[in-house]
Amino acid sequence: MINHSSLQETNSIEEQSISELRAVKPNLDTPLKSDKNKMDDDKKIERIAEHFGHIMEILGLDLNDDSLKDTPKRVAKMYVKEIFSGLNPANMPTPTLFENPYKYNQMLVERNISVFSNCEHHFVPIVGKAHVAYISSGQVIGLSKLNRIVQYCAQRPQVQERLTIQIAAMLKEVLNTEDVAVVIDAHHHCVSSRGIRDAGSSTVTAEYSGKFLSAETKNEFLKYIG
Repeated sequence: MINHSSLQETNSIEEQSISELRAVKPNLDTPLKSDKNKMDDDKKIERIAEHFGHIMEILGLDLNDDSLKDTPKRVAKMYVKEIFSGLNPANMPTPTLFENPYKYNQMLVERNISVFSNCEHHFVPIVGKAHVAYISSGQVIGLSKLNRIVQYCAQRPQVQERLTIQIAAMLKEVLNTEDVAVVIDAHHHCVSSRGIRDAGSSTVTAEYSGKFLSAETKNEFLKYIG
């Protein structure tokens, strides 16, 4: 005889477990507010300049000084147009894809792509190199677009683990292939310039998918990037 009470209890426990798993599942998107009334860049620059000016005043700086008076506007423009420009979807690179007439079916590796990002915990730089690879599923991408994808994902407040996964996810979507690898080796200024002040350490993160999950392909990629 089926014990319906026990069955319902089991189902309840399973639903709770699934709910808990969903709750702890990492969100791979950069955490953004769902704000329908988003500001345009000019308004963002105006507001950030105003607030950064207040921060400088709280620190005791004289904003009437010739060297400092335009700093709030410069910082605001840098935030919006440069180091955090990856927060604006309008800046997402448009991929240039080409047919693969040579039927090149080995991995393509681009090494030592410069990474300039900022730690979302302290808003200080993350600086390093990214190495990316893919195996064509029928088309190839313009090489500079690999750099632009890395740059776009990096130019926002980040943690390196998420950055690595975001780059791989965008490459897979753009190239329509699961055969992608990304390795990032970076220095974190939140470690080197504050806290422990260890300037000699670096952090390495990796994301492999598709054929790169096999030991042979992964080792070939790692050999290429040294």
